[in-house]
This record gives sequence, C-alpha cells and structure tokens, in this order.
Amino acid sequence: MTLTRAVFCLSLVLLVSCKDQPPPIHSLGDVYVGPSTLTLRRDIALKSAVAATVKHGDKLAVIEYRHRLVKVRTAQGAEGWTDTRQLLTPEQMDGLRGMAESAARFPSQGAATVFESLNLHTEPSRTSPSFGQIPENGKAEVIGHKLTPRVQSAEGSALPTPAKPPPPRRKAKSKSAQAKIAPPRPAPLKLPDNWQALSVPKAEALAPPAPPADVAIKEVPMDDWSLVRTQDGKVGWVLTRPLNMAIPDEVGQYAEGHRITSYFALGQVHDGDAVKNNWLWTTIIKGGQPYEFDSFRVFVWSLKHHRYETAYIERNIIGYYPIQVNSADSSPSFSVVLQGNDGLRYRKTYSFEGYRIRMVNRELYSPASKTEEPKLARKTEAEPKLPWYAALRDRVHRLFR
Repeated sequence: MTLTRAVFCLSLVLLVSCKDQPPPIHSLGDVYVGPSTLTLRRDIALKSAVAATVKHGDKLAVIEYRHRLVKVRTAQGAEGWTDTRQLLTPEQMDGLRGMAESAARFPSQGAATVFESLNLHTEPSRTSPSFGQIPENGKAEVIGHKLTPRVQSAEGSALPTPAKPPPPRRKAKSKSAQAKIAPPRPAPLKLPDNWQALSVPKAEALAPPAPPADVAIKEVPMDDWSLVRTQDGKVGWVLTRPLNMAIPDEVGQYAEGHRITSYFALGQVHDGDAVKNNWLWTTIIKGGQPYEFDSFRVFVWSLKHHRYETAYIERNIIGYYPIQVNSADSSPSFSVVLQGNDGLRYRKTYSFEGYRIRMVNRELYSPASKTEEPKLARKTEAEPKLPWYAALRDRVHRLFR
C-alpha cells in the first residue's frame, strides 16, 4: 500500500511539473544562416544582449517575425532575433551548394588578389546575402563574369509575408438616404453654334508631339560581377572592380591602362639561371560590358634582349569566357571564344611553337558549353505511363503508317 501511494505521489508531481512548463512554440519554417557568422539578439533592439552566435549553413527554426526582423531558434534551443536579409531559404541553400559543386570543374581564368576584405555573395546583387569574405591580400580564382543592373533585389525575404486582413466592408446606404445627401444635378451645358467646325481636328493636333530636347534618357547603372573560387573551395559572386589579376609586374606593366581580365602561362624559357614564363592575357579597355575582353596578347621572353616582347596580338574583338590552354604537349596551344561579323560565336584555336603563333582551327561555339553561372539542376517530372491498351493502339497506328 505504501509503494502504491508513493508511485501515485510521484506521478502527481510529474504532472504538475509538466503543466508548469510553457508549451513548445510551433515552428513557422526552416531557414539557413547566410553570413559566415551571425549574432542573434535576445530582443529586437540592436543593443540587446547576445543570445547566440551561429555560422554559415546552420539550420534555424522560425518562430516569430515582425516586419523585416525574425525570431529564430537554433538546434541547441537558443532563441534570438535577426534580420531576414541575413537568412537563406532551403531552395537558396540548395542552389548555393549546387553552384559550388558544379563550379569545381570550371577552368580558372587566372588568380586575383584583393587589397581589402571582399564579401562573397550568393547572387550577383548588392542586396543578396553575404556568406563569406576574401581576406585582405587574399587570392581567389576567377571563373565567370556577369553584368547586372544596380537595382534592389526583387526577391522577397526568406519568410512568407503574412496575409493582410481584408478591409472592413462598409454598409451600403439606402436609396432614400442617398437621395437626401446627394445634391441636385446641374443643368446640362448648351453646345455652341459652331460646334461642327470646332470638331474638325487641325493638322497640328494630328502630328505626334516632339520629345523635349532638354530631357535626357536616364541610363540604368550596371555592376560588374565576377564569379570566384576561394582557396578553401567556396564559390560566390564579388564585385569586379576591387579584383586585381595577379600576373607578374614585369608583364603587367604593358597593360597601358587596360584592365586584365585573364592570364595564362604558356610554357617556360631558361635564360641562364633565370626561368621565365611565356604569357597569354586578355584585356578590356572599359568595364561594364556584357563581354569579357576586347583584346588578347601573347608575350614571349626574348633571349636576345632579355625582356618580354609581343609575339601576337588581336585588338577590337568581342571575346567571352572561357579561355582554354593546353600546355601538356611539347608545343602548347590555346583557344578563345570570339564573336564573328555574323553575330555568332566561334572558338578559335591557336598553336604556339617557339615564337610563331598561328590559327589551326575555327569552329562554331555552342552556348551550351559556355562557362555560365552554375545552377542547381531542376528535377523533371516523369512522364505518365500509358495504359496497355493505349500503348497497343499507338503501336498499331505506327505500324500502319
């Protein structure tokens, strides 16, 4: 009897303690951390105490949001507030992972250095989440390029916006009340005697209005973005302007103010104890263009003059990534994608033998093989399977045809 009474008291205590605990807050959805590190605050105010610090890719549960701020819960149970712009949806996180996997096979167009820390973005937009940084004097491989308008991102936050309540319906007034409130209608205006002559349009009215000369069409500002791959394997978009291609200064001094967009080594030359590389580079006069370069040039090390000299150059062209170099053979070769006079793109292959460079192949370039921004492949729905009698009927029709 004593044991039964003890068990009853213990269960009663457990029930009371469970009842005192607040019910678990229902999750509104899952999101992921965008920046490399994110601080969660205990309250909405920015000066409130720190609730937790999470890292890029951590999964968070959404429990409440107010306008642009959202309250999330970590896997350890810590709760805090942050900005929705710092979070990624599951679709964005999957796309970011797919972009890193697909970009691993893209050829590098040259290493670039940054003189100050540079943020990595998930998309070529200033308002897209930043998930990492290239440190000061750090290096990253350039693998792509894109030109986008400098506008605010059209995408919404990572959370669904709550539906607005419908406006309250106003009660319709009765016809008798409307008749009392409405003023009397004025008398209709009388047409002038020459109304037919006034109705004929004049020649000046039929002519289209000339645009004012002092009104200028506003151009949408554009941003140059580069897709880069960091040394730790991260892939993201950065602004192109802060990047500086890390080609040796003894070659880079011949850029003549043009921007170097890619560079490649074309074999080595031994000049006594010194070892020098032959170089291929591409440059562009002015940024903000939908293509990647307007000139390419080959430098060779002269054993006679002990300096770099131009072996081949092409100017006033429209070129695109990727540039491919084959230096495994005894005579290296390279190929560039250029736009022809017909507007189509062609891949031209050049052989490099000693100091001689000549084109050996020219073929139509397929846009499908172009180095584009990596995207996560979409799953295609399976076609519905036809019933056996429909498949038999189609087969009979094909036989008679």
